[in-house]
Amino acid sequence: MNTKEVTKENKMGVMPVNQLLISMSAPMMISMLVQALYNVVDSVFVSRINENALTAVSLAFPLQSLMIALGTGTGVGINALLSRSLGEKDFHKADRVAVNAVFLAAVSYLIFLLIGILAVGPFYASQTDDAQILAYGREYLTVVCCFSFGMYGQFVFERLLQSTGKTFYTMITQGSGAVINIILDPILIFGYLGFPEMGVKGAAVATVIGQIIAAVFAFFVNKKKNTEIHLAVRGFKPDLRIIGQIYAVGVPSIIMQAIGSVMTYGMNRILIVFSSTAAAVFGVYFKLQSFIFMPVFGLNNGMVPIIAYNYGAGKRDRLIKTIKLSISYAVGIMVVGFLIFQIFPRPLFMLFDASETMLEIGVPALRTISLSFLFAGFCIVSGSVFQALGNGVYSMLVSIARQLVVLLPVAYLLSRLGNVNYVWFSFPIAEVVSLGMSVFFLIRINKKVIRHVGE
Repeated sequence: MNTKEVTKENKMGVMPVNQLLISMSAPMMISMLVQALYNVVDSVFVSRINENALTAVSLAFPLQSLMIALGTGTGVGINALLSRSLGEKDFHKADRVAVNAVFLAAVSYLIFLLIGILAVGPFYASQTDDAQILAYGREYLTVVCCFSFGMYGQFVFERLLQSTGKTFYTMITQGSGAVINIILDPILIFGYLGFPEMGVKGAAVATVIGQIIAAVFAFFVNKKKNTEIHLAVRGFKPDLRIIGQIYAVGVPSIIMQAIGSVMTYGMNRILIVFSSTAAAVFGVYFKLQSFIFMPVFGLNNGMVPIIAYNYGAGKRDRLIKTIKLSISYAVGIMVVGFLIFQIFPRPLFMLFDASETMLEIGVPALRTISLSFLFAGFCIVSGSVFQALGNGVYSMLVSIARQLVVLLPVAYLLSRLGNVNYVWFSFPIAEVVSLGMSVFFLIRINKKVIRHVGE
């Protein structure tokens, strides 16, 4: 690496903050919206098979979200450590973080390969005894788990691009994978263009093909465009110190998102007592809410490297301004989402060929759950701020309180009243608790960390 490369200041330390946040986040928000689109399209096409197929895909969500939790949680740790290393001008450490990140992606895949072979059947059997749902579920989730190397490769190579501020390329790689998935869905599910009709398995195959192509694309973009990081695998040995630093930030995030997996599993168990349609409604809600939450997560993905970089560079004013702007944008997005769910719940469900029974359950579900959106924007950004500053345990505590201590117990108690419509109120109740804890921890981290940056 030449002297010019070493001394050059990354744009995260010099560009005007609002312009930087928008330029970093906008591509991520667009790519996340495309990701949300293909998640919804999967279920829209699957719902055309029958409601049991839609229920099977919905019941897969806890294990899928666990897969994603491991990838994104590790990615948070990679992002924070790599961006901080670049902010400190420690380019050698940045390279070591990058190559260990690739190693961790490979380990993550091996874990879910084993789960795909051994655990998919028991996982579905613990939620339902409907033979058709079980068959659909095993077909779908086995493919998703056993071919998850594409997903984990995509996670790590896109995080390397995000960490150096190259989010435009991440938008291209994510978008390409999502578009391929959307195109392949109807072809493989229904057997168009001479392909065999694969049904629910076709949706899974379309998903993993899109992920694999996106991962390969992201790898080559890193090799060609990411000049601040060099992936040298010759003579590689896992660096336990680097891995420990990645997971010091990443493990709380993994636990936090894994808690979401436990929550969805628990909610499925509570709802399926009412009917399989109630569980399908919950699955549809999760697909639809991704259109609202994904842009906020994209904003977060653009925000985290900016905060971590300026934390490492000792630039407190830029760090604080990034936090304030991010909260403002996130709250605005969530308010728009709240209004959409309040005004258009019926048309949203009709995308999934909803029966009158599904509409009867689903319309009040969307209107009630979306009350939580009014508080969620602030809480999501606060959690990412904690992670970027190396205090991911705060995010974990908020998530545990919201989803396990409050949401699931309240949902269970409300279900005992015998009306499924009461269960949905557990979401806004839990989000109010999350808001209070997020405010408390943000004040605490300001006193202990932010106030002292640059001293």
